[in-house]
Amino acid sequence: MIDLPAGWLEQIQNVDWSRVGKAVEDYGPALDVLRHTWTRESLRDISQGKLFVPDDVINDAIAQRIGEGSNDSKVKSVKLTSHANGRLDIAAETGSGKVQKIELSGDIEEFVHKGDESYMVYRVRSRNLPGHGLMSWMFSRVSLSMAERMVGHLETPENLPVTIGHHNRVRVDYSQVLAASDFGKTTYQGHRLLDMIEIEGAKPKEGGIEFDTKLHVPDDVKKALIALLRN
Repeated sequence: MIDLPAGWLEQIQNVDWSRVGKAVEDYGPALDVLRHTWTRESLRDISQGKLFVPDDVINDAIAQRIGEGSNDSKVKSVKLTSHANGRLDIAAETGSGKVQKIELSGDIEEFVHKGDESYMVYRVRSRNLPGHGLMSWMFSRVSLSMAERMVGHLETPENLPVTIGHHNRVRVDYSQVLAASDFGKTTYQGHRLLDMIEIEGAKPKEGGIEFDTKLHVPDDVKKALIALLRN
């Protein structure tokens, strides 16, 4: 037999179930997005200012994007390799018949997300450059795959703004893609998920990329999130 506390029936009868239902309705979508984006560990790392993402995780995300878009038959693989000296190598294989290898090596000069501004700048130091269209295709997928660990799944549009400027700087603007994502359109306790996190930079290290981050939520909200997220 279970002993119930005195007055339990009155307590249940006095609960405003409409408010309980409304809270679940309000927070349910946000929690679903957050649970599919962050773990407790990654949230702690983000809040402490450093999130390390292994190359394998990014390369898996890139591989899932291969097959999307009009260049499917040309691109067979794209792989990132990070180095301790801060270099990020990008290797790709293309060609429907004869395989062509593309090899780039360079630096991530900027990797930024702040409010409605989200972009990456990669400077190519040594290269076997493909055509402009294929460069845009590759870098759109590279940048979105790098961001996914922090902001969740991002769709891959065909018209992502990619510009190739002086000194072989490639700039990818993924702000509109992020704004249109579940992460960009969802709020939790009055905070836009889009505004909760800030990315100030990214530095390749041996085996992965370390992102400089900030978490913009009150401590009580952060504690609530950590308690709710999966391990």
